[in-house]
Amino acid sequence: MALTKDDFRRERDRRLAEATARRAPYVDLNAGELHRALGDYPGPDHRMPVCCDVLQQEQRLGDVILSQPLKGKGASLTIRFKLPR
Repeated sequence: MALTKDDFRRERDRRLAEATARRAPYVDLNAGELHRALGDYPGPDHRMPVCCDVLQQEQRLGDVILSQPLKGKGASLTIRFKLPR
């Protein structure tokens, strides 16, 4: 079964909550790592554009894109999320 936006949101939110609980000032989330943790990447049925959308939709003032592929969506997308949210 293909991964959904909700699957990526849950994993993103879990990682944000975990870093917040550690009282970290920020957390860097990478699309490739996030997708690999849930499976199906790399592979022919990957959902990398959906994973990237989920990360980008969480961006707020103070968050910084550390790395982004030329086309905007790909495994190298890395965003530093300022904590707490």
